[in-house]
Amino acid sequence: MNLKKEDLYSYPVLELDHTLAEASHQLLKHHLSEINIINEKGHFVGTISKTHLVEALARNISASSTIKELLTSLPHINNEAGPQRLDNREQPHLIGFELIIDSVYNPVISIDASGNIQVFNRAAEKLVDLKAEDVRGRNIKEVFTNTKLLEVMETGVVQSIQKIVLGNKTFISNRTPIIRDGVIVGAVGVLQEVSELEAISKELAYTKKLNQELDAIIESSFDGLYITDGLGNTLRVNKATERITGVLEEEVIGRNMADLVKDKVFSRSGSLLALEKKETVTTELDTKTGKTLLVTSTPIFDDDQNIFRVVTNVRDITELNHLKQRLEHMEDLSRVYHSELQHLKLKNSKRIVYGSSKMEDIIKLAIRLSEFDSTVLIQGESGVGKELMAEIIHSNSSRKDKPFIKINCGAIPENLLETELFGYEAGAFTGASKGGKVGLFELADGGVLFLDEIGEMPLNLQVKLLRFVQDQTITRVGGVRPIRVNVRILAGTNRDLTEMISYNHFRQDLYYRLNVVPLVVPPLRKRKEDIPLLAQHFLNVYNKKYQLRKRLTHEVLNSILAYDWPGNVRELENLMERLVVVTANDTITRADLPAWAKNIDTLADCSESEILTLKEAVEKIERQVLEKAFSRYKSTYEIAKVLNVNQSTVVRKASKYKIKNNHSRCNQ
Repeated sequence: MNLKKEDLYSYPVLELDHTLAEASHQLLKHHLSEINIINEKGHFVGTISKTHLVEALARNISASSTIKELLTSLPHINNEAGPQRLDNREQPHLIGFELIIDSVYNPVISIDASGNIQVFNRAAEKLVDLKAEDVRGRNIKEVFTNTKLLEVMETGVVQSIQKIVLGNKTFISNRTPIIRDGVIVGAVGVLQEVSELEAISKELAYTKKLNQELDAIIESSFDGLYITDGLGNTLRVNKATERITGVLEEEVIGRNMADLVKDKVFSRSGSLLALEKKETVTTELDTKTGKTLLVTSTPIFDDDQNIFRVVTNVRDITELNHLKQRLEHMEDLSRVYHSELQHLKLKNSKRIVYGSSKMEDIIKLAIRLSEFDSTVLIQGESGVGKELMAEIIHSNSSRKDKPFIKINCGAIPENLLETELFGYEAGAFTGASKGGKVGLFELADGGVLFLDEIGEMPLNLQVKLLRFVQDQTITRVGGVRPIRVNVRILAGTNRDLTEMISYNHFRQDLYYRLNVVPLVVPPLRKRKEDIPLLAQHFLNVYNKKYQLRKRLTHEVLNSILAYDWPGNVRELENLMERLVVVTANDTITRADLPAWAKNIDTLADCSESEILTLKEAVEKIERQVLEKAFSRYKSTYEIAKVLNVNQSTVVRKASKYKIKNNHSRCNQ
């Protein structure tokens, strides 16, 4: 027979006059384990399951028998159903509905108009430790003695957020009447455990606090922070960004960076570059206010490696440049102060005695060159102090704690010079040491090697020296393995190397390699201001050495000032030692001088009988020289040029000695 009321429900139902065969067909067709049964009035009377059909088959009950006959033969089926009645409007036991309700996380309980429990989901089962099949159809008062669902059903008033206690747990209950066609047919209650709400509340409070802290961090940043989404739309800017760019937050929030660039708010966008390259980028951009900014844009990726944020750090380059310039200025000042300090220390140490402006400039240049590793060619006549200049460069350099080795290239035979400089391997030649020998280049590793009289170096060694200057490697005599050494080369010469190049006595390429920075020490005759100071210095040195008290007369000082000193400082030093040693009296007179002193014109004063101190003698000679110059030249600039001093020096000295154009002069 046809099913008459199946379409009234969301799943199949059977009537009492359906056969067992039809019941089996419906169970198989819809993949059910059991199926509901209704009577001719549509009231629910029970269920029939696959187990019941198997039991009927085992008892030889015919498949054509009706369900009513099965219920008569197996009365326990009816007993299992109990006294439940459910018509097609009130029956909630639909499989789809039950699955939905059972899937709800919160406990759900509903009653019908009689107060009998109709819905009791799995969450409710866990709550009271009762099975749904044990409570469905029972009056709710039998399960929950203090329930308010009956009150809600009777009054029709919704009771929301009501606190109740079940066992040792506290819940919030929301109770609502069930109304169908304007008639209250039941009530439903949904429970929410308070502890879960409290956890959610705490999490929300923590999230709110975290957001507040993040806001505070972003706003306290001195650098600008500019945040966009994965499409380049502006999400947020901090106050520092407004200060640096001159662009207000309301001008950019919600706008795409491409539009801001198009409207010339910014000249370009680091955010768009980061989105394009998918990596952190740093670039410069200009704002409409004319500021130049340095921006670093960093993309942030989600779990699928898609960019969902770009954070841009904004800095005002003007401020950075200002700091950089100040730092560079401080570094320059530091270098200047260091150079001046080294110069003063050197001057006070008496290692080198001078008073002329020429030597002042040479010493300052030497100290400045000590800061670098450039090769220096020290030029000057014999005896001017080239070796002393090399020592000054070494002692003020970063290599001062490393070796300083000097060698005179003209003092060693040619056949020995190569082995002295570059060393040799064991068995390199007859008589060679079994262990070989380390050369001066290797001994000077990390330090300075001063090659004095470089013009005397043979051409074949000049080639090896050139190779070292080019690649910082040497090869020992008899060896094949290049040895790398870190040595700064200082070279000295009293010869005209350019003239030697023209005669093929010196390699031009080596000359240009050595002459990176030329340092020319002037001869003594071109810096006569230093002669009295040097003479007194050497006199003091040898007086102390030989425990004597010799002193110079004014005539002696005039004579040595007038002399050209071809041997320079070395010749002057030798003269002072000789005068100290050979002079019988404590006073050194002109008669004690060598023969050359008797044939030169001096700047003797009108009165020659008096004996002056060295300071008085120097001042007297300075006065005479200046008076003579003022008598011949009209301007202090001309006088400064002739005397080879600064014009300010001439003015200062003239003021000191009160020299004027009409000053009375001593005729000579």
